[in-house]
Amino acid sequence: MRLAILFVGKPRDAHANALAEEFVSRAAHYARIEMREIRPDRYDPFARRPAAFVVALDAAGQFMDSAGFARLIERGEREDREYVFLVGGHDGLPAAWRERAHLRLSLSPMTWPHELARACLAEQIYRAFASLRGHPYPR
Repeated sequence: MRLAILFVGKPRDAHANALAEEFVSRAAHYARIEMREIRPDRYDPFARRPAAFVVALDAAGQFMDSAGFARLIERGEREDREYVFLVGGHDGLPAAWRERAHLRLSLSPMTWPHELARACLAEQIYRAFASLRGHPYPR
């Protein structure tokens, strides 16, 4: 399984960025994972990764608990799919990206700084892998 966390906007908050990097590093024990900044005017995730299952983080998206998210990750592992998670910047994601995504996922009905949303997403990815492997972290 391959995962990419692609985010719009400069990563300015050093503490949130360090937390996100820590969970990406932990998740890398289970899958190939990358996290990087993209610019919507220069990067089209649908053209660059046409076979990927694209998840757009969107406050108006579907709610999912940690167990449901782990099932999503488990399906990706079983199918050996690439998952691309898109995290918007201060203006969110382009409307066309939200519409084309295979899944619109809400972390919360509240609005979060994009750096913190990345950290929460990275933690949930690590939590899903740990849960699927019977690791004690998710307790």
